[in-house]
Amino acid sequence: MIPASAIVDILEERAAPALSRWRVEVWGKEPNDYTLVYEIVAKSEKDAAQEGLRRFSDDLESMKNEGWGS
Repeated sequence: MIPASAIVDILEERAAPALSRWRVEVWGKEPNDYTLVYEIVAKSEKDAAQEGLRRFSDDLESMKNEGWGS
């Protein structure tokens, strides 16, 4: 996984056990100093952050494979 940090904001809160919508902003540490924003549906802020970090890592790996940052 690529080293990164995330900030999570709630967009729409729903009563349990429904899922809430979250805005997750993720930024990587050099040399992967990109910032990406995701809208994620998850049960908790922690789950949304983990999913955002996973997506960020996957997206950066895809970008590298496509020749970005070369």
